[in-house]
Amino acid sequence: MQMIEIGGVEITRLVEWQAPLAPTTAVFPDSTPAMWQDNASWLAPDFWDPRTDHVVCAVQTWILRSEGRTILVDTGVGNDKHRPRAPHWNRRHGDFLDRLAAAGVRPEDVDVVVNTHLHGDHVGWNTRLVDGAWVPTFPNARYLMPRADVAYFDPAAGTRLRGGFGGVPAPETAAAMFEDSVAPVLRAGLAEQWEDGYRVDSRLTLEPAPGHTPGSSVLRLASGTEHALFIGDLVHSPLQFAEPGCDTCLSEDREQATRSRLRVLEQAAATHALVFPAHLPGHGAAEVRRRGGGYEVVRWAGFDATDPVA
Repeated sequence: MQMIEIGGVEITRLVEWQAPLAPTTAVFPDSTPAMWQDNASWLAPDFWDPRTDHVVCAVQTWILRSEGRTILVDTGVGNDKHRPRAPHWNRRHGDFLDRLAAAGVRPEDVDVVVNTHLHGDHVGWNTRLVDGAWVPTFPNARYLMPRADVAYFDPAAGTRLRGGFGGVPAPETAAAMFEDSVAPVLRAGLAEQWEDGYRVDSRLTLEPAPGHTPGSSVLRLASGTEHALFIGDLVHSPLQFAEPGCDTCLSEDREQATRSRLRVLEQAAATHALVFPAHLPGHGAAEVRRRGGGYEVVRWAGFDATDPVA
C-alpha cells in the first residue's frame, strides 16, 4: 500500500478500479480537441488515452489516520450493486476489503467514513450484501453525509435529476444507490448528517462545495504550515486545472460546480495544499499554482502511478 504523511496525518491510497471511462466529449461536453491536444504532454497516458480519446479515471478511497482514528474518504463502487447504466461497475466482485486489509484496516477498525457526496461511486462500500440484505460495512463508524444530498437523492423527495452521461439523468440508478448504500446506514443509526461545516478533529474539517451535487463537500487538512484538500468530484481530470471552467456532464448544477472549483483551487494555490480529487489515476494528487486563467501542476504527490485494476 502507498502511504504519505501530511501534517501528522498518514494518507494511504486504496484504488478499487482504474480504466478508460468514456470519450472526452461524453464526460466533458464543453471541452474541445485542442484542450486535450495542447496538454497531451502531461495528460497522456495517465489521464487521457489519445488513441481512443477516452478519459482515464480511478475509483479510490483515501485512508486517513489522524489523532488515533481511522477515517475513510469516500467508499467507491462496492460489490454486488445493481448499476445497469454503469457497466464498468455493475454487480462487481472486486477485492476492496482485501486491499483494505493489506493497508492494516479491518472493517471494524474504521472510526469515521466521509462521503464527500452521495453518488454511487462514492458510497458503494458503505454497505455490503450479507444473507441477501444490505448492512453497513463499517459497524463501528460514524458516516458523515451532507444533509443536502440525503434530502436531494432520497427517492421519496421525487427530485428531478439533471446530471448524467450525455445529459441523460438516471433516476433509477440514483434510487438504487440510495436504497442499497445510504438508507441501510440511516436505518442503523450510524449516519451523521451535517450542513454548513463539520469538524472531524483538530486537523480535519468538512466544508460545503456545492454544484456537482447540492451537498458536494471538501475535506480540509490543516496542520501548521501543511495543507491538503480532498475535493471529491470538483475535479475529474487534471485538464480542469488548466481549464477550470470546464465541467462534466455529471454535475447537477454545472455553473455552481465551476464556481466551487475555482474557489477551492484558488485556496489550494494560496496555501500550497496538495489537492486530492476522487478520480485521478497517475500520482493521485497535485499541488497547483495560478497560471493565466487556470492553474498548473507544481508537483505531484508521492504516490506511485497505479496499474489498471478494472
